[in-house]
Amino acid sequence: MPSISKKGQSMPQSPIRKLVPFAEKAYKQGKTVYHLNIGQPDIKTPQIALDAVKMHGLDILAYTRSEGSEAYRHKIGNYYAKNDIHVKHDDIIVTTGGSEALLFAFGSIMDVDDEIIIPEPFYANYNGFSIASGVKVVPVISKIENNFALPPIEEFEKLITPKTKGILICNPGNPTGYLYSKEEIRKLADIVKKHDLFLIADEVYREFAYDGAKHYSILQEEGLDDYAIVIDSVSKRYSMCGARIGCLVSKNKQVIQTALKFAQARLSPPTLAQIASEAALDTPQSYFDDVIEEYVERRNTLIAELNKVEGVKVANPKGAFYCIAELPIKNSDAFAQWLLEEFDVDGETVMVAPAAGFYSTPGVGLNQIRIAYVLNKESLVKAVNIIKEALKVYKE
Repeated sequence: MPSISKKGQSMPQSPIRKLVPFAEKAYKQGKTVYHLNIGQPDIKTPQIALDAVKMHGLDILAYTRSEGSEAYRHKIGNYYAKNDIHVKHDDIIVTTGGSEALLFAFGSIMDVDDEIIIPEPFYANYNGFSIASGVKVVPVISKIENNFALPPIEEFEKLITPKTKGILICNPGNPTGYLYSKEEIRKLADIVKKHDLFLIADEVYREFAYDGAKHYSILQEEGLDDYAIVIDSVSKRYSMCGARIGCLVSKNKQVIQTALKFAQARLSPPTLAQIASEAALDTPQSYFDDVIEEYVERRNTLIAELNKVEGVKVANPKGAFYCIAELPIKNSDAFAQWLLEEFDVDGETVMVAPAAGFYSTPGVGLNQIRIAYVLNKESLVKAVNIIKEALKVYKE
């Protein structure tokens, strides 16, 4: 029998999706499952985006340009300008989701066995993207005790080798909800310039900044044009996860020219989804005001309820819509599966994402879970109560 590649064997399962079969089994048993495991907002997609697809008027669903339609890229540039980020349309390559933008970035700046430093916990698919690209993730651990703030810059410096090509951050963070300050971004800017590295920032949650805090993009930092690469997406911003439209943004012309070759190899991003995404850029600010208010209330409700549960430690997120909770257990993978297979409260249970999959350091995060507060407040209260009752009877 032909053998599977070592790369394929090394690809990790998604901690977010690997428990789906157990959730489906719970459904078949008639249980209600509260999904805290995946960042799929229940917020409605802006009607303007949906209407654009309904009324597109196309006779042929044709390819667009490999870098995305020019009209859409100009409009993205205008969107960035409103956020004090000044880029041109030809600094932008439209991609099939933020995931493809990351793959293009990895392929453009790194060769096999090169290294990228990432503060962990981090978005779980960074592990998969690195393996697919033949790249080594070098983690620097951030800690729940200080809300997963940027680790001391000296910790980054210790890890830099001749193989290091860049530093990758997610800001605001998935899975932590941490929002990096301007001062922290400037520390990272200083170190990448000092060591001639790239700084990649996954900024797909840019709008989701709370408590009066403001998001500061690496593209706003002066002197970083040759070093900065931004990953972006419409998925969370407009609750359009299924559109699969993102973009890679850089003022470094060599990066864009190289990424374009990868874009040409996959032909073009989806045409109808670009139409929807272009229209979504006309979404009024009132939409975001309402969404932010809703997420702040959900966050406050979730954190307050978790803090009532004995033995649970939780970080307080300042952005995105995730948090990491530390539970009084040894293995959250086993706990998460048990919740779906064996436990319920009045026919209701919870699906969470075990947090070990958001680390690359073996053995770290085993007693943590990621919670996505993408459900309404009543459901969040019920879900936390289920976790509380489960911890009372769970045997490892």
